[in-house]
Formats: sequence, C-alpha cells, structure tokens
Amino acid sequence: MWISIIYTRILFILLPAVLICSCSRQPGRIPDQNNLIIYPAPPAKTRIQYLTSFSSSSEFKGKQKAINKFLFGEKAPLPIVKPYGIAIHESKIYICDTGIGGLEILDLSENSFEYFIPAGKGQLQLPINCHIDSEGNIYIADGNRKQVVIFDQELKYLDEITLEGNAKPTDLFVDDSKIWISAVDDHKILIYKKSDLSFLRSFPDNIIENEAYLYQPANINILDSNIYVSDFGDCRIKIFDTDLNYKKDFGGAGRGFGQFTRPKGISTDNSGNIYVVDAAFENIQIFNPSGDLLMHFGGTYNGPGGMWLPADVTINYSCLEYFEDFVDDSFELEYLIFVTNQYGPDKVSVYGFVGLTE
Repeated sequence: MWISIIYTRILFILLPAVLICSCSRQPGRIPDQNNLIIYPAPPAKTRIQYLTSFSSSSEFKGKQKAINKFLFGEKAPLPIVKPYGIAIHESKIYICDTGIGGLEILDLSENSFEYFIPAGKGQLQLPINCHIDSEGNIYIADGNRKQVVIFDQELKYLDEITLEGNAKPTDLFVDDSKIWISAVDDHKILIYKKSDLSFLRSFPDNIIENEAYLYQPANINILDSNIYVSDFGDCRIKIFDTDLNYKKDFGGAGRGFGQFTRPKGISTDNSGNIYVVDAAFENIQIFNPSGDLLMHFGGTYNGPGGMWLPADVTINYSCLEYFEDFVDDSFELEYLIFVTNQYGPDKVSVYGFVGLTE
C-alpha cells in the first residue's frame, strides 16, 4: 500500500498529472441479499439499508490505464488510505485522504477512480474536508497549511485563503456569495466573500459564558437559513441562522441516546433532518429539525454496515441510479448516505434511506 503511495508522489514530481483507473458502473461490493443489513432492527419499519462499500480502485472492477500498469503493475489497486471529509458534486465523489496528502475523485458517470495529489502552490499537507461549489470549484480545508486551498473543476490551482489569526480550518461550506469556514482553535466560524476572498466577519463572540460559544467547531453544514455546527469540544450541535443569530443547541456529553462523545461530520436531508457522526460511538444519530432523536445506525465495526472511526457524512440525491441495484426489491431508494471510515476494510460505506414499494 505504502509503495503505491510513494510511487504516486514520484509521478506527481515528474509529471503534473493525475492517476486514473477505469471502473464499472456499479462501485463497491454487492452484498448478500439474503442477509440484508437494515436499520432499525425488525419489527420496526426499515428506514435505512446498508448498500455497499469501497476501499480501493480494485472494487470498481475496471481495466487499468497503461500508466497505472507501468507504475503499479497489472492488478495493483489504488487504495483509499485514511479518508476524512467527503463531498459529492453531480456524479463525482471527492474524498479528502490525509494518508496520501490529497484526494480521491470517483466519477460514477465516467467510470473513473483518480488520485489528486497536487504539487507547487496547491500542494496539500493535511486535507481534512472539502466543498464543491455550483461551478465545480474545489475548496479544501488543510489543517497543516492553515489555509483553504482552491482548485477549479479541471483541478488547476486557483488561490488560497489564509485564515484570520492564522487559525486552523477544519471544515467549510460555500454558497453563492460566501465561504463559511469553521476554525477549530479560534472558536469561531469565519466568513469570506466568495468573489474576491476578502474577510467579512466572524461569529460568535468569544465569550465563554455565552451559550453560543464554540469550544471546538469541527464541522459545518448550511441548509436554507440554518447553520449547523458540530462543537467537538462541547459535545453539542449548535444552530445559528444566516443572520448569525444563535437559535439553539442539542446533545451534550454522555453515552445515552441523543448525546455525544466525539461529534464530527454533520449533514442534513431535504426535510431538515440532521445526521451527526460520533467517532467514539462509531455511529450516526439522526435528529429532526427540532433536535429530537429519530434513530441511529452503524455501530462499532463487526462487518459490513459497521463503522470504524467514522469522520464525515454527506447526503446525496443525484447519484441514485448508480446504487439502485444494491437496494432490496421491497424498498424504494429515496436518497443516499455516504460515510467515511478512517480505519477498517470499508473506507467509504454507502447506505440508502428507503421506503416500502407500493
């Protein structure tokens, strides 16, 4: 595995290119349909089905391009080493991999698996999370550079943002006009103007007695007029509106249902339900817009469907066609849930939120 990474880095020194491996139309391993993994457990109504997972290019069952054969051999796979953040734009899946100092880019429509390890001004050190804007530009929060590094949709370096106070970025969200960045050691969310990358302001105030205070803002997600922040240091999810007013929080430190120990990745579905990764529980808890616990899924890894130090989660509605064959015939796939695991054999697991067919 590490030999593959070393050779990949050599390639990027010698040739400013990326490595591509052709793939099939259905990524991952097809599970045994006689042993479905579903949540919650029967007799409760099924809401989520584990669909598949993938950890390297070999699970895409495709033919390698000649340059990959030369560097890695006929059958040597390109591994996903230590994934953290994950983002999806159109048919492309972007995985921040701290183990290779770059990204894996999986294009489901083009059947490709690609390492992106940029050199020069765009060289990455610790890519933690990323966001893809509506134009396809890639914004990467690099914890060691203490910058957000920006590339266009052709993977060409564009610019970088050095955070105010040399703060460390852990996650970001990009809308039509602003870039919202969580700064874990600055206890704030920093806002930049998208058009010229100028600093606008930050929030909340650094007053520890205030309930809005962010101890260690890890991840951020925005839906409609709500800003959701997973506060790793306070074991809570804190919600603000886009006018920067504090609204409420939920959670709290503990091992009970609805509590957290190490909350990280956060995402929302179109109904406003909130998905939160807990790296200690090794599961995802789902809350309604009011912060009430609906259910949880995953759990410590004992096989497919389990999680092993999960880091991030993202909800997707655009790639259903590529995973429908994994869904049990009695279910109808409504949307996809992607989860990254930093360890174990299933580096990216894919779940489906399902309803019963009529």
